[in-house]
Amino acid sequence: MSDRRTSNHSEVTDFILVGFRVRTELYILLFLLFLLVYAMVLLGNVGMMAIIMTDPRLNTPMYFFLGNLSFIDLFYSSVIAPKAMVNFWSESKSISFAGCVTQLFLFALFIVTEGFLLAAMAYDRFIAICNPLLYSVQMSTRLCTQLVAGSYFCGCISSVLQTSMTFTLPFCASRAIDHFYCDTRPLQRLSCSDLFINKMVSFSLSSIIILPTIIVVIVSYLYIVSTVLKIRSTEGRKKAFSTCSSHLGVVSVLYGAVFFMYLTPDRFPELSKVASLCYTLVTPMLNPLIYSLRNKDVKDALKNILERKNTIL
Repeated sequence: MSDRRTSNHSEVTDFILVGFRVRTELYILLFLLFLLVYAMVLLGNVGMMAIIMTDPRLNTPMYFFLGNLSFIDLFYSSVIAPKAMVNFWSESKSISFAGCVTQLFLFALFIVTEGFLLAAMAYDRFIAICNPLLYSVQMSTRLCTQLVAGSYFCGCISSVLQTSMTFTLPFCASRAIDHFYCDTRPLQRLSCSDLFINKMVSFSLSSIIILPTIIVVIVSYLYIVSTVLKIRSTEGRKKAFSTCSSHLGVVSVLYGAVFFMYLTPDRFPELSKVASLCYTLVTPMLNPLIYSLRNKDVKDALKNILERKNTIL
């Protein structure tokens, strides 16, 4: 029996990405929607990184983290969107075994890294508001680099474990993945083996990733709110809250979509696809908009760049 399973697993050379179960006529509309959102992701995140790198006033820990956030958003959306758009015009809708492994690995790497990075950004805001006099000392360049590197390291470890567990399963049911990209849950449905241990390990891994990051965010904001409420001037409170509102908005959008997707029962795969669309494309599109529209420093930097261009012209 084990030999037959191994044989079945070795025969899998590609998968079929089913995508959205809609009428064929709607594929053009979906393609245009994906194209528009992905173009905004590219424009927003590349623009944000360019602004941060070119304006010396944004050479602070907060914008160092924000630049890395834009980099992550840009790349994990690029792992998903181009292939999904190609499949809207493809009859086979196939993805090679190696391509599926790569897609899952990179997506898991970047999405987990973003979770830890958002926790680091919450800690940064906590130090900035609760200990402003020690901010430059505590949030040193070395610490910021270590926090970002640690986020990528945790993302890499998590991705290696998740990808290896998923693709060592024997796939003997079907090659059709009921999703628009290679994700763990749809791939597990193709396996004919007992998934209890696999699911328990996945749940434990998710808990180890999500709980600490959420606890850091919640505790940081509890201290921030407590500190801000002690500020007597209304203007001071408004300024303090404005520096945190953008980050809190990004955290809410990302974790809201992730929780919605993973709490959706398997019998509603289309709902999972909609939730996945939120954090694979919508969140990377919204993040630069949230930070640019609600952040005076970014708006001023953008205005200076545009004024310099007009002067040259």
